[in-house]
Amino acid sequence: MLFLILALSLVAAASASAQAPKAPRVVEAFPPFKIIGNIYYVGDTNEAIYLITAPEGHILLDTGYQETAPIVRAGVEKLGFQMRDIKIMISGHAHADHVAGHALVREMTGGARVLASQADAPVIESGGRQGSFRGPAASPWPPTKVDQLLRDGDKVTLGGVTLTAHLTPGHTQGNTAWTMVIQDGGRQLNVAFMPSLGINNGVHLVNYPNYPNIVEDYTKSFQVAKGLPCEVFLGPHGNFFNLKEKYDRMQAGATSNPFIDPAGCRKWIEDREAAFQKQLQEERQTRR
Repeated sequence: MLFLILALSLVAAASASAQAPKAPRVVEAFPPFKIIGNIYYVGDTNEAIYLITAPEGHILLDTGYQETAPIVRAGVEKLGFQMRDIKIMISGHAHADHVAGHALVREMTGGARVLASQADAPVIESGGRQGSFRGPAASPWPPTKVDQLLRDGDKVTLGGVTLTAHLTPGHTQGNTAWTMVIQDGGRQLNVAFMPSLGINNGVHLVNYPNYPNIVEDYTKSFQVAKGLPCEVFLGPHGNFFNLKEKYDRMQAGATSNPFIDPAGCRKWIEDREAAFQKQLQEERQTRR
């Protein structure tokens, strides 16, 4: 009898724990600022989110977590823009730290159109509950409808702003890099919003049933990334492109814009490719 009471108590405790709401994620704001041209940073200290402006309206690249959404709004407004003028929302890939804020941010804009790659769209529309490859485990988030599917090479245009999508599958099957050209101080510069090229925790490369062609996709994606014009180097996480260090240099009055960094862009890709090759070789040796 005592054993039965104890067992029932443990079941009740586990059930209560499973039903208890999770504490909100803690995200730290980063100062919103103009990066270069018409590109502004409105993300947090880790999740990079970009506002690309035009007189006809603005494009938002990524939204971060749900908890990041108020940071995005505060940043947009502090820079002198309005959320309602964001007309298009795009993303780099459908993981929670980049798209879980989509539904809330879309609501803040009054109904911006959401565009996503064909492979990542089911993840966004299901709030992380569906999709052929979702990467690391994450609690589901509020879903939102995708208004337009994007293919490799598609262009997203609003007014005089055009971004080109470059499919770089691996991190997710719909992983996407974005490029655009800006005018800055009489110069024309190529901007690359580089994709995530790392291998997700718990994912292996050799004989991986969840993603049988993962090696082929990563291999092709590294070739694509190396071929992208990248003078202004940006990415989905601040530590990819030394956000804080470059921001501090800019605030200290650097004579040239620190985000113009083609050498840093090349090195970042080379380092990611070397890490990929290292893991691939190790797995091939241990799985013989």
